[in-house]
Amino acid sequence: MNNQSAAAQAGQVKGQAEEKGSQLMDKAGAAAQSAKESVQEAGAQMQMKASEAADAVKDATGMNKST
Repeated sequence: MNNQSAAAQAGQVKGQAEEKGSQLMDKAGAAAQSAKESVQEAGAQMQMKASEAADAVKDATGMNKST
């Protein structure tokens, strides 16, 4: 293999590696976004449950004043 074809092959391999790295970064970003959305949804559900529990305690103790 001469120097020119070795350089061309090395360039091709480098390009493929960069593309693979880019694809992996895209997948990692998508996974992070999905995780963020899941955590936000779980937080909203927990907040709603806590509010419902507080209202139930207020109802049970007669502290929930309807206006």
